[in-house]
Amino acid sequence: KPMALLNLVYRDQLFPREAYRRTFDKLMERLPEWQACRTMVELLAMAHERGCESELADQLTAALQARRLPDMAALRERFAPDPARLPRVVVRLAPLNDYEALLGANLTGDAA
Repeated sequence: KPMALLNLVYRDQLFPREAYRRTFDKLMERLPEWQACRTMVELLAMAHERGCESELADQLTAALQARRLPDMAALRERFAPDPARLPRVVVRLAPLNDYEALLGANLTGDAA
């Protein structure tokens, strides 16, 4: 729950780098608490899930130096997975009559 970030005793230990803590401080200054917490949780999730903790910290530092809040849309796009590297998944559905045959075998007591 994002709002838990407000009173979390070990919040500063949660931030992987100083840029994340400073960003949270800036978010709290400029945004409503709920929005600041939600944005910070999204940043932390992005860093973890997309394996970009260091690069994201660099982007956060640049935003802080420019006196801007992080542009979440731009960060999502920058750290999005490369579509060319995503596996291609093909799902082949079995015909429904195969399931009916299995159900029929179980209902009549036939052993498979």
